[in-house]
Amino acid sequence: MPLISGGKAFLEILKQEGVEFIFGNPGSTELPLMDALQGQKEMQYFMALHEGVAISMADGYAVASGKLGVVNVHTTPGIGNSMGMLYNAYKANAPLLVTAGQHDQRFLVTEPILYSYLPEVAKPYVKWSSEILHFEDLPRMVHRAAKVAASPPMGPVFLSLPVDVLKAEGEIDLGASTRIDPRLRASRAAIEASAEMLSRANHPVIIAGDAVARGDAHKELARVAELLGAPVYQQTVSGTCNFPSSHPLSLGPIPRIQKAARNALQDADVLFSVGADLLTMSLPSEIDPIPPGLPIIHLHLDPWEIGKNYPAKIAFLGDPKETLPELEKALGERLTLGGKAEAEVRLARVGQAKEKTLSVLRGKAKEERERMPITPLALMEAVCDNLPGNSVVVDETISSGRALRVLLKSEDPHSYYGMRGGGIGWGIPAALGVKLALGDRPVVALIGDGSAMYSYQGLWTAAHYGLAVTFVICNNSSYRILKERTHALGGFSAKADSYIGMDLEQPEIDFVGLAKALGVPGERCERSKEVKGALARALRQQGPVLIDVQLDRSFKP
Repeated sequence: MPLISGGKAFLEILKQEGVEFIFGNPGSTELPLMDALQGQKEMQYFMALHEGVAISMADGYAVASGKLGVVNVHTTPGIGNSMGMLYNAYKANAPLLVTAGQHDQRFLVTEPILYSYLPEVAKPYVKWSSEILHFEDLPRMVHRAAKVAASPPMGPVFLSLPVDVLKAEGEIDLGASTRIDPRLRASRAAIEASAEMLSRANHPVIIAGDAVARGDAHKELARVAELLGAPVYQQTVSGTCNFPSSHPLSLGPIPRIQKAARNALQDADVLFSVGADLLTMSLPSEIDPIPPGLPIIHLHLDPWEIGKNYPAKIAFLGDPKETLPELEKALGERLTLGGKAEAEVRLARVGQAKEKTLSVLRGKAKEERERMPITPLALMEAVCDNLPGNSVVVDETISSGRALRVLLKSEDPHSYYGMRGGGIGWGIPAALGVKLALGDRPVVALIGDGSAMYSYQGLWTAAHYGLAVTFVICNNSSYRILKERTHALGGFSAKADSYIGMDLEQPEIDFVGLAKALGVPGERCERSKEVKGALARALRQQGPVLIDVQLDRSFKP
């Protein structure tokens, strides 16, 4: 075997793992790796101007592609800068290998500047965290990290890379990649028991989670839902499109408010949760979202999620794509002619109610089209009605996008990506990663103005690498969601009609000017009818474009 450096060996191992891109922001402890990148053509390095941007780019890429995302950040402060976005990736089950450079181990006893024990810093939001101590251990540990990240439930892992390991040279066996087949099929007994309970239900309800989309199980779930005539909600915080919006049984995300979720489930006599993070809420409430006594069937690949908050009558591990066809077969054997007729009645009833809801919402949107400033509803209608059919929407709208999932034509698992963790600043860089994964599809990122300012540096990366993403800034000059919730407290702020630390004004932020300074052209829309043309112009460009939409700043009910 020829001599090879640790840095070069690390890159060769990543190639074995199918890695296409490395995202990062380098510093002094990463220099041996950056030097090893020189001259190799199989992987591209994407530089971000902040570590959080690098993490979210890798997150968006990994979730959209299903491949391993690799991020390299700069020692202790780099991991610290990454933590908010690493939390999002952790909640999204993004298969990431996060690395950071560590000082030469001979130097560590002096506690040099920027030093800490890096695996402990990253540990809270990764599946596995370690440091490579010896050159000879590098292949085994990198392959192990990739396997762990890509095994269900997927998630980030961390490796600390000491400078001396990356600079070392020697003969070394690079090993080989291992991937665990995630297509786990649930047991026959669990499937039969679930079919028995569902076949007897008069009002079954399904909640679809991200495991449905990530496992490409739309069609399998649709067939089961149709057999039952069961309405299908998506989990409260969805990172993907977990059920086609055009399906007559599709009712969008179940509300993230306890009372509203309880109302949606009030008539259900069986709840079937398929790969869902079941009923995650934003704020506490005296009302539980689950009606008392409602029996739950919970299918998931992650045992932690099953029965986490609500006990399941039937709890079974399985991949939705592998398990649902078996459930469909078992249901078909049990449903009587009368049962099938009742399911068809339920299907028609749900479809009619869905159309009525959509009609009412569109009627309201029509009434608001000419209002100025633009209302959030009018903006969502203008965007959704003027997207190309194969568009991908990356959503970090927070308060402005409440009508988005009802109006958006979201048909396939890649048509929508949303923020799972709630750490704002995810949307701009995540959209760049999604574009890298789905390069032939138009990507439109809908971003709140407050969220945008957490990761605006991502526009430079978009411009530098020519990534054609259209960014729509929902600009209400405030942290509107916080003003809404503070007002709802009915306390001092509501009485004084003053909300401290929640307005983005004096001075107003010039989003178009900022974008231009970072190399991204932009324009401003003040009427909803201007959005159509602005979108069309942006989507014709070969690079990134920003659209600053001036929204109504009111927030009181």
